[in-house]
Amino acid sequence: MTKANTLLCVFIVLKFVLQYLLIIPEYDLHRDEYLHLDQANHLAWGYLSVPPVTSWIATLIKWLGNGVFWVRFFPALCGALTIWVVWKTTETLKGGLYACALAATCTLFSALMRLNQLFQPNSVDVLCWATLYFLLIKYIQTNKPKWLYWFAVVFAFGFLNKYNVAFLIIGLLPSILLTKHRQLLVTRPFFLAVLIGLVLISPNLIWQYRNDFPVFHHMKILAETQLVNVTPADFFKEQFIYFIGGMIVLVPGLYALLFYKPFEEYRLFFFSIIFTLAVFVFLRAKGYYAIGIYPIYLAFGAVFVSAKIKSQWIRAAYIIIPATIFIPVARVAFPNQTPEKIVANSQRFKRAGLLRWEDGKDHEIPQDFADMVGWKELAEKVDAAYAKSPDPENTLVLCDNYGQAGAINYYSKKGIRAVTFNADYVNWFDLSKKYKHLVRVKNGWETEAEMKETGQLFTSGAITDSVTYRYARERGAAIFLFLNAKSDINGRLAKEIEEMRW
Repeated sequence: MTKANTLLCVFIVLKFVLQYLLIIPEYDLHRDEYLHLDQANHLAWGYLSVPPVTSWIATLIKWLGNGVFWVRFFPALCGALTIWVVWKTTETLKGGLYACALAATCTLFSALMRLNQLFQPNSVDVLCWATLYFLLIKYIQTNKPKWLYWFAVVFAFGFLNKYNVAFLIIGLLPSILLTKHRQLLVTRPFFLAVLIGLVLISPNLIWQYRNDFPVFHHMKILAETQLVNVTPADFFKEQFIYFIGGMIVLVPGLYALLFYKPFEEYRLFFFSIIFTLAVFVFLRAKGYYAIGIYPIYLAFGAVFVSAKIKSQWIRAAYIIIPATIFIPVARVAFPNQTPEKIVANSQRFKRAGLLRWEDGKDHEIPQDFADMVGWKELAEKVDAAYAKSPDPENTLVLCDNYGQAGAINYYSKKGIRAVTFNADYVNWFDLSKKYKHLVRVKNGWETEAEMKETGQLFTSGAITDSVTYRYARERGAAIFLFLNAKSDINGRLAKEIEEMRW
């Protein structure tokens, strides 16, 4: 094995080790992960929340036993492959061993470490962005159509993972038009690549059409409830933070794309980042949507820095700085401290703005961390309520949100298949059963209204328990047990489902 391959393996192993070390067992999975894992039980060409690739990976996890180790393995694998792509890109740009190590270091010690901890589409999304840029570089160097065809395949996979990858194309097209590479857009291989991409994504497009394009409904709700609060200042602040240790490489890389003679062929990448970020800002996108842009630019920067800086001390400093900056970041950005310790050192988290939730208020622990506790407690207490039903087989477990339903389905020892009118679960009700009883999980501040509204539909009802863990976002969620329905519950469900669908 060559020295380069040995060092690359070291980075990949270190990536996997850190991904597991930077989260402690006191935390459960994140609420979003439960939804994605549940998609393995409802395979389709599309979902309200995401395209199908996440469900395919969830199926692999299910086959492997559905354990937490495997849930965290696949995002970490995507992160390791992203480092590999950045390394290979650096080599393709004629970077030596130092340049490869520098680019890998900046990629390793970045926001990708946190992103790659969670089983969400984002890890695959970033990997696809990096790979697509790499394939474009290979095409520019060789002019061989096979790289365009591979570009189409990877784009299709990325599109079937998360529609966000379409913004890469939106940023690239005007950039290509501004350079001599514009001739690419009228070549036969380009049109053939477009055709390949369309064929591969067509099953999802057909699913969207048959289901009245729920992606637009999802985007509308997202824009009204979350993106409306995103400002350009916040967006760019987050861009800086995500790769704060790598800025010493990213900034020179952007400069080099304009003024460094060996990079003249790749100038379209400078325009591409400008156009892509501009579109994200215009649409008030969340900051992390743009993370996939940066890994390849680290490769450009590393090659330029290694060519211009010969001092061994400065070179060493460039390697050390990203790792050094990452240390204090790791103390606040990762769930590696118990909630009690976070509260005891709250000022550190407050200064970093991590206690501010999407409701605009400060809380005791970061929102992401609050979304990773209390789920086992909820599932155990729902199991206990479910066991009290005289007919569990015909007992519906109905939750308020997808996190509750997914966590119950993941941790339940009773084989419960909880549902909710929230997210994809609205399509997963099993109305073939004749429901007579109901276990209801309801937000704590709505318990009286729930007892009054739902209680009248059954002969008896009571609160059996609630989530009590102080730091859980679901704290106070009450668990009701309603017995012996007075009317047709299935009919009510069918009507409600029809109204809730887009």
